Amino acid sequence: MKKLVALASLLIITSLIAEEEKEFIHNQVGNLPWTNTNFDNSQDKFMFAIFSDLNGGEREKIFEVAVEQLLLLRPEFIISVGDLIDDTKYKSSTEQRWESFNSRASKINAPIFYVGGNNDLSNNVMKKSWKDKYGPTYYHFIYKNILFLVLDTEDYAKKSSNLFSYTMDAQISGDIGIPQKDYFLEVIKNNQDVDWTFLFMHKPIWLKEEEPEFFAIEAALTKRPYTLFNGHLHTYSYNKRKERDYIMLGTTGGRQRAKEENSFDHVTLVTVDKNGPSIVNLKLEGILDKKGEIPIQGKELCFHAYSCN
Repeated sequence: MKKLVALASLLIITSLIAEEEKEFIHNQVGNLPWTNTNFDNSQDKFMFAIFSDLNGGEREKIFEVAVEQLLLLRPEFIISVGDLIDDTKYKSSTEQRWESFNSRASKINAPIFYVGGNNDLSNNVMKKSWKDKYGPTYYHFIYKNILFLVLDTEDYAKKSSNLFSYTMDAQISGDIGIPQKDYFLEVIKNNQDVDWTFLFMHKPIWLKEEEPEFFAIEAALTKRPYTLFNGHLHTYSYNKRKERDYIMLGTTGGRQRAKEENSFDHVTLVTVDKNGPSIVNLKLEGILDKKGEIPIQGKELCFHAYSCN
């Protein structure tokens, strides 16, 4: 029996070696004009993309350019950080705005995971529309043993004695209710063996001085590696918090602040393997097609108000 197991193992190893040889074929002997053959092609590696706010004052044609560029970049999937449509109080307008966004986004072959922003979930009409179309406003999924947590920072389940103060605070950093907190604590508890965890949200709720629900989620992640992405403020910033990367993304078509140098249009590419993520931000003005041009006459657009006024 042991001989049969050893023989089977040998056949598997021989087969794997043969497959590697099929991937890279050459006829060179002696000294070789390359450094090594340790190709960066591990089976657990994958790449996904992120796009940021395109609303809160959408600028025409920017998102369309980003769609064409994402088609060129070919990520395995794409995640937003919210503000996919502009807010409205009317059902008919909400439907029209989702139809507009979805018709443009549908040109991308890869799956797009939605994150709700304040412009997507600003009132009960828009929240009902979201739930009717897309179901939960917070959820999780696992891809190649990487855990993705998608939070809803428009989850105003708590009350405040000072409604004005509460509202002003919520405008910047949002809120998370107790049921949502309990949901993610259970998800984290049930997924201890993942290689990495990503958190996606619209508002930077981590900026609040007091947010027990979110702080409880952070605490549950203390002993594992994770990375957080958010949008909302339309200005890029990199932050180190609890020895983890907290990255606030800029815009992918949303309103920009001309006086802020880090308010620019970009997409983010994240390459992941068991050792963690490699993160790169690509400004839309620098993603050129095979002709050396920004797709669909993008050279006529302004992607960085600070530079082009």
